[in-house]
Amino acid sequence: MQTNLVQQFANTPEGQEAESILRACVHCGFCTATCPTYQELNDERDGPRGRIYLMKMFLEGEEVTEKTREHLDRCLTCRSCETTCPSGVKYGRLVDISRELIEREVPREPKDKWMRWALARVLPNRQLFGLLLRLGQFFRPVLPGKLRTKVPPRKQASPWPAASHNRIVLALAGCVQPSATPNTNAAAARVLDKLGITMVEAPEAGCCGAVNYHLSEHEKGLERMRQNIDAWWPAIEAGAEALIMTASGCGAMVQDYGHLLKDDPVYAEKARKVSELCTDIGAFLLKQDLEKLNLNKTQGKVAFHCPCTLQHAMKQSGVVEQVLTKAGVNLAQTKDKHLCCGSAGTYSVLQPELSQKLLSNKLEALTMDKPDRIVTANIGCQMHLETKSPVPVQHWIELLDQ
Repeated sequence: MQTNLVQQFANTPEGQEAESILRACVHCGFCTATCPTYQELNDERDGPRGRIYLMKMFLEGEEVTEKTREHLDRCLTCRSCETTCPSGVKYGRLVDISRELIEREVPREPKDKWMRWALARVLPNRQLFGLLLRLGQFFRPVLPGKLRTKVPPRKQASPWPAASHNRIVLALAGCVQPSATPNTNAAAARVLDKLGITMVEAPEAGCCGAVNYHLSEHEKGLERMRQNIDAWWPAIEAGAEALIMTASGCGAMVQDYGHLLKDDPVYAEKARKVSELCTDIGAFLLKQDLEKLNLNKTQGKVAFHCPCTLQHAMKQSGVVEQVLTKAGVNLAQTKDKHLCCGSAGTYSVLQPELSQKLLSNKLEALTMDKPDRIVTANIGCQMHLETKSPVPVQHWIELLDQ
C-alpha cells in the first residue's frame, strides 16, 4: 500500500511504525472473512481492511469524524485478522497507535470520556476493584436480573502449596483475577508443585498495563509495565526460569514489553528479557511430565474456549487442547473457534450490544456438543461467558488441579 503521511506523524516513531504496517497491506481482504464485527455488521468499515483505510486517511491528513472513531471503537482488537493475513500486517499495533493519535485530535463526548477514564482507574487498581466487587457480591441477591448476571458470585481460593522446590517460576496476580477468580493462580501453583516447581507472585506487580494501553493511555500503560519489571527483576536475576501467565490477555501484553519499551534506555534490555521469559501456562506444561499429576479422568465432557489473546496474539492455538487431551480430558466438539466471545477487555462495557451478540454466538458454538462445563484461559472471557452460560465456566487449570 502506498502511503503519504503528513509531517505531523511522518517524523515520529509512532508514525513511522504505522507507515511500515500500512505498506505491508495488499488490500486482499482475506481478513474480512474472519473478522467478528464484519460478520455481524457486513460493513467494510467494520472490517480490518476498511479500518486500515480509515487509519491511513487520518495519518495522511484527512478529516477524522466521530463516525471514523465509531468504526475503530467497534474493533475488538481480537487480532483474528493477523492470523488470517498472508502479508503479516500487524493490525493490532496499527490500531493501538491510531486510536491514541485520534484521541488527541478529536475530543470525545463528556459521558464517553468519563466512562473510559473510570474504567482505566478502577480495573487496574486491584484493591479498588476488589472492594467494589465485594460490594456488588454482597448486594447481588437483591439486584435486578440483568445486573445480577454481571456480578460474578464470590469464589474461594484453595490453599497454596507450602513446599519449596529448586525450580522457580514467576506468576502475575494481575488486577481483576485475584478477587474475581482467586483460585486460578492457586490451582496453577498446586499443579506446578506436583511437578516439583514452585510458583511465586511478586506482590508489587499489578496490572499488566493492557487496560490503560488499549484505552489510549499509552504512557500510563508503559509506566505499569516498568513497575512490573521492577517487581519481577530480583527473582529473574535469582534464576526464575519462566514468567507464567494464567490470563492470556495479560500474556499478550507482557510478551510485547520488549517491543513497547525498546527505546527506553533504562528498561529496554530488561523488558526484552521479561518478554523472552513470558509464556502461557499451557505451553509451559506441555513441556513437562504430566504423568506425575495422577489426574482424575472423570471430568465429564468439557468444551474449551480458546481466547483471542491466546490463539491470535500469543500464537498458542491448539496448545491447551493438547495438554487437556494428554491429561485424559474428554473434549467436546465446538465450532467457529477463531471468533471472539465479545469480552475483549473493556469492550463488553463500551460496546454492550455488539458484545452480547458475539457472546450468544460463542456460547452456541461452545455448547453444540452438550458439554458438562466450559473452560477457558483468560479471566475476562471467563467472567463474560459465565454471565449467560447454561453450564459452569472455569479456568482450565482447575481441571488439572482437581
